[in-house]
Amino acid sequence: MKVALLVTCLIDAYRPSAARATVRLLERAGCQVAVPVQACCGQPAFNAGDREAAKAVARPMIAAFEGFDAVVAPSGSCAGMAARHWPDLFADDPAWAERARAVAARTHELTAFLVDVLKRPDVVSPVAGPVAYHDSCSSLRDCAVFAQPRALLAAAGAQVSEVADPQACCGFGGLFCVKHPDVSGAIAGKKTAALAATGAEVVLAGDLGCLLNIAGKARREGRAFEVRHIAEALAGDLSAPPIGADR
Repeated sequence: MKVALLVTCLIDAYRPSAARATVRLLERAGCQVAVPVQACCGQPAFNAGDREAAKAVARPMIAAFEGFDAVVAPSGSCAGMAARHWPDLFADDPAWAERARAVAARTHELTAFLVDVLKRPDVVSPVAGPVAYHDSCSSLRDCAVFAQPRALLAAAGAQVSEVADPQACCGFGGLFCVKHPDVSGAIAGKKTAALAATGAEVVLAGDLGCLLNIAGKARREGRAFEVRHIAEALAGDLSAPPIGADR
């Protein structure tokens, strides 16, 4: 299967190790992985209500991902933007509507792709120590991802400590954390407290925006847990420092 990796802007800028880990997992599952030239999926402009700007950046992304059997993103927010919102974005644009729908139908969040499409939870490496998993809002609501990362962690032999109110937001929300920092910080504090209460040594998630937000708040609070992308843990690649440890 020919798979295109949707790297995402945040992973490209802040956590390329998560992209490399994603490639390792997909290759273990027998996929032929390519990384087309790409930029932003258009989500920031879309969330801000600027549909024309979102279309302008989404068009070259759609073109880049045509011709692949699947598009996989180690991010619920970017996968959700492509799979759910690109078709709506181009609904009134006949020249692009079908192209957007075709690519959207083949776009998947990483853990959902491994579990639901490939049915290959066996590709994971062992994950040691108690871990907690943070469910991002986009993964839950746009991609219906909840059981899949837990299935992969179970296959990896991980002891998963569930977080109280797992559907609660971490406070990131893209531009929300910039526009409303006080509210965002208060929400993040509730999330880090809930994560710390699990007693887990490592916090994992599939969205780097959430991970950066949680790691920053946890560092300022002096929390002891590490923060990592789930792809790194599942691929057995912990060579990069925990998120936020070098900032």
